[in-house]
Amino acid sequence: MISAALGATLALVTPLSPLILPNQGTNSEGSGWRRNFQYDLARPVNILVMGIDRVMDAPKGSSEALAGRSDTILLLRLDPTDNSVRMLSVPRDTRVEIPGIGLAKINDANVEGGSALAARVVSRTLNNVPIDRYVRVTTDAFRELVDLVGGIEVFVPHSMKYTDVYQNLEIDLEQGWQTLNGDQAEQFARFRQENGDIGRIQRQQVLLKALRQRLVSPTVLPRLPKLVRVMQQYIDTNLSLEEILALVGFSLELEQDDFKMVLLPGRFSLKDEYQASYWLMDTIGRDRVVREYFQETSEQAQADSRRSPNQVRIAIQNTTDDPELSNRIAQYLAQKEFYNVYFVKDWPDQLRQTQIIVQQGDLKAAATLKKVLGLGKVEASSTGDIRSELTIRVGQDWLERELRIKN
Repeated sequence: MISAALGATLALVTPLSPLILPNQGTNSEGSGWRRNFQYDLARPVNILVMGIDRVMDAPKGSSEALAGRSDTILLLRLDPTDNSVRMLSVPRDTRVEIPGIGLAKINDANVEGGSALAARVVSRTLNNVPIDRYVRVTTDAFRELVDLVGGIEVFVPHSMKYTDVYQNLEIDLEQGWQTLNGDQAEQFARFRQENGDIGRIQRQQVLLKALRQRLVSPTVLPRLPKLVRVMQQYIDTNLSLEEILALVGFSLELEQDDFKMVLLPGRFSLKDEYQASYWLMDTIGRDRVVREYFQETSEQAQADSRRSPNQVRIAIQNTTDDPELSNRIAQYLAQKEFYNVYFVKDWPDQLRQTQIIVQQGDLKAAATLKKVLGLGKVEASSTGDIRSELTIRVGQDWLERELRIKN
């Protein structure tokens, strides 16, 4: 989990020009803390980040502690050419071909061949996207980082209670906005009684967004170089300290909208398909994500890009007190020839602004839908309904729009 935070904060670098100094007469918020980051990102870089399951009885900080299965698998692209960070979450149960093993779950790759085999398998699964660096980290690191920054603010959509004696895990969280410490944040991430592993990935994305917001706060920014050094004890990587600091500096200068997160498109296997349960990758969706997030193309991806935005599957989720609002939204979309629409349970946190959540990475369709609606904010993260391609989380601004039209 922490791996994602450090990965979105970590690559190839060149020294800053001596002309770029902290005291150049600028009043920007970053001018003071930026002096601690003396390197710039030289080119786009792809980083494989893996959070490794605890290996019982393995000494802390040992290579054995990082020899377990990958609990979290992320591929990050940090791109200075367009000032963006893109993050793909790969479900650990994704069914893939592992050289020398055969068809298996992708999280077995680290066990069988360490970071080298894991990188090879992830790259081949994603149309041979190049991987420049890797980061492996124990799950203990996430709790440590959250505590070091003083906790993170997260909305818990419903109460979460679960006990697993074997894993020494007890989850006890109440619904609502709250500041989570490291242990509570791990509970939030590991809760599995809602959409299984995919639900966990969605909550990981929520935590990463909250963690970044905390990292750029004025009280934490000055301490970041020290935090990076403290966290190195939990990490196995082929990134140098200078590269890590360059990636931290790069990512922290970006705006929230410059961060885009997506889940590898696919579906759960059916009970009678295989003996084990898998996440079965949607190859067309995979190609779209690789194209839009990692700038790699294929013939199948180009064909997918020509489909009409009206074909996308849209979930409507109401966050207001008006129980009929979802029906009115569906009627409006039907007038615009968007018919592949369905309803999901209301979201308990009332939103001021409508969100268009890009569940499966189709950024172009999301932009089209926003234009059709005439309002809203595109949320590039897979935190909507898992069956959808886009989820409209309808806010108060739609009611205000109706009122303006009526008057």
